[in-house]
Amino acid sequence: MSDFDNNVYPLMPLRDIVIFPGMVAPLVVGRKKSIGALESAMENRSLIFLVSQKDVGTEDPHQEHLYGVGTLATVMQLLRLPDGTIKALVEGKRRARITSFLETELYFSAEVEELPDTDAEGPEVEAYGRELKRVFEEFAQINKKIPKEVQASISAIENISRLADNISSHLLLNTQQKQEILETVSLPDRISVLLEAIYHEVELSEFEKTIQAKVKKKMADTQRNYYLGEKIKAIQEEMGHGEGVDDTGELEEAIARKNLPESVREKVTKELKKLRQMPPMSAETTVVRNYIDAIISLPWSERSDSKIDIVKAEQVLDEDHFGLKKPKERILEYLAVQAQVKKLKGPILCLVGPPGVGKTSVCKSIARAMDRRFIRLSLGGVRDEAEIRGHRRTYIGAMPGKIILSMQKAGVVNPVFCLDEVDKMSMDFRGDPSAALLEVLDPEQNFSFNDHYLDLDYDLSEVFFITTANNLHGIPLPLQDRMEIIRLSGYTEEEKLKIAEGFLVPKQLEENGFKSDDISFNDKALLEIIRRYTREAGVRNLERTISAICRKVARDRLKKNDLDKKYRISKQGVSRYLGVARHRYGHAEERDAIGLATGMAWTEVGGELLQIESTLMPGSGKLTVTGKLGDVMQESAHAAMSYVRSRAMRLGLEPDFYQKIDLHIHVPEGAIPKDGPSAGITIATSIVSALLKIPVDHLIAMTGEITLRGRVLPIGGLTEKLLAAKRGNITHVLIPKENERDLSEVPQRIRGSLQVDLVDHVDEVLQHALKVREGEDLFTDVSMESIYKDITLSSHNTPAH
Repeated sequence: MSDFDNNVYPLMPLRDIVIFPGMVAPLVVGRKKSIGALESAMENRSLIFLVSQKDVGTEDPHQEHLYGVGTLATVMQLLRLPDGTIKALVEGKRRARITSFLETELYFSAEVEELPDTDAEGPEVEAYGRELKRVFEEFAQINKKIPKEVQASISAIENISRLADNISSHLLLNTQQKQEILETVSLPDRISVLLEAIYHEVELSEFEKTIQAKVKKKMADTQRNYYLGEKIKAIQEEMGHGEGVDDTGELEEAIARKNLPESVREKVTKELKKLRQMPPMSAETTVVRNYIDAIISLPWSERSDSKIDIVKAEQVLDEDHFGLKKPKERILEYLAVQAQVKKLKGPILCLVGPPGVGKTSVCKSIARAMDRRFIRLSLGGVRDEAEIRGHRRTYIGAMPGKIILSMQKAGVVNPVFCLDEVDKMSMDFRGDPSAALLEVLDPEQNFSFNDHYLDLDYDLSEVFFITTANNLHGIPLPLQDRMEIIRLSGYTEEEKLKIAEGFLVPKQLEENGFKSDDISFNDKALLEIIRRYTREAGVRNLERTISAICRKVARDRLKKNDLDKKYRISKQGVSRYLGVARHRYGHAEERDAIGLATGMAWTEVGGELLQIESTLMPGSGKLTVTGKLGDVMQESAHAAMSYVRSRAMRLGLEPDFYQKIDLHIHVPEGAIPKDGPSAGITIATSIVSALLKIPVDHLIAMTGEITLRGRVLPIGGLTEKLLAAKRGNITHVLIPKENERDLSEVPQRIRGSLQVDLVDHVDEVLQHALKVREGEDLFTDVSMESIYKDITLSSHNTPAH
């Protein structure tokens, strides 16, 4: 029995389909209310009212989005699919019209009025029925898409109304046309609409036949012309005037001149033989010709006379780049080993560093130092494996991958090959390009690199591959494993000043049409630009800003028509050309403050100083963390708070202090996302400062991950963080004791300008950072029994949630 009132049924909207009485159809249902309607009808053994939407794009339809007439149907079967959708098998029963629309949270329902056929009997209807059956059989003979089983079942139907509905469901009409037939209650009128639609389809089929005959005739003419053309070609070859002889002859000469491996020579000779047997107008001819050209244009044995002179290499690197002492040493070590063992197989280096520090230009310098050709391939945005390995020749427009195309441009087998932005690759359904690079960058495999287009082994073992990246997070671990990582950290102010004086200013003067003495910058002007108009690890923005000044001077000269005037740019003159300073120099606070601690962070563009604020309010123990922080950083805040609670007695706090206050931790510049564990000790220091009302030394910056026991764990990016501290006028930094090994990588001029203290526990951090009055002690001597009693009391006083 049904739980529904008479004539009230669950309603399910349909998209792009109309169900007729007597029609059995499978439906895949994903919308929540539609699933609810189906399940309700199945559970209550009720009919379901199926009605089509006016617009298929409406996701959440209401009464105004639905047609007024639909079909009452039975749910024959329900099958729940793994993705949460339901596959239903329904059978249409009777036409009905919506009289009242009801909407609940679970599904739609409607009160409906059934629509029986009118004028369903009489000689006219019988005549209409016979004509309908005859015309449909004629249409089915023309249209091969209607199965013979369907034709047989329709021919056997005696009921004219059912016949009309059954034929309607098999015609290729749009939703609006089918809905018009469904809404036509008068049987003669309905059959009349159907006949008109079938006559139209028969007429279209006749037109299609005519068009096909014309196309077939045209194709026969093309084949005839091709046959005649082949006969003419054969006659010309017999007379010695064949045009194709010279064409393939040139290719044969090029293959003979090329020093190819034996297996490659066999392959290309076989393809040439195939080309000679092909008709010139064939599409396959172009494919084979392009394939032979690709093989001939590749370098197989041509190489640069590469002589490694360590002294010259060091001079080249020093001429092109200021600073970068450690990376230069690593590169020279590799070159020295290559020169000593006479080994042509080069290492695969990976230069990692912020934008603008000179990674790509270092690659060019290595090529110049080795007297090798340089080629660069940008991998940013590459997401298709075929871009590395090429497409198979079965595809239209197939071509070799970027590696082989780059080797064709290089023209030698031993270039310096820069794979730029290797961390910017991505993957999709077409494959993972980083996986294809595994073979390219593995010295044990790349002697037989197989491009899909060539389908030949190509030797890449003599190529000196160098990759560049901004960070290692975007590079898969198997790919990292095949490369030697060399880190290029950011430049200090002194290095930027030297680079600007020796490289950037002369370069921009030349590019903007000035002589070397037309514009001069003093040191204070350049420092002003570095400190207040650029904030970066590299020097790209610095060069852009110097270029902007040159352009403004050029405009000023031409405006005053004084081309001999010399310009001296001073610190005061910088603002006249560049406007108001973009950045405040130095992040360090001007005075000590309670609840404000300075941390050090590492980003893709170098190191940054991070201010962390804590403030207390009367409350009930709520901890609020703001500043667009990631999950890891929020967890660090909770860990820091747990540490402070565990040390409450030693810090002179009441055991239940946290139940009487609300604590708000904020990291300014709230629009910038921040994450990572290295701010743990900074957050703890800020919280303790706010609780004890003791200010934090504004000249101290710190970094380190915190544990619940107060241990300070090591962090990454130490050099960049210390650079940021130096830029921000910080004089004293606290770093984890385990990072002592990384201090040797930090340039001496940076270490010498900072007091670096190694800490192993947060207690040491607080002793350094908090400015306790003279004679006072930060920690109170408390026995372990008291601490245990403190923890027990705190847990008992914690309100239940």
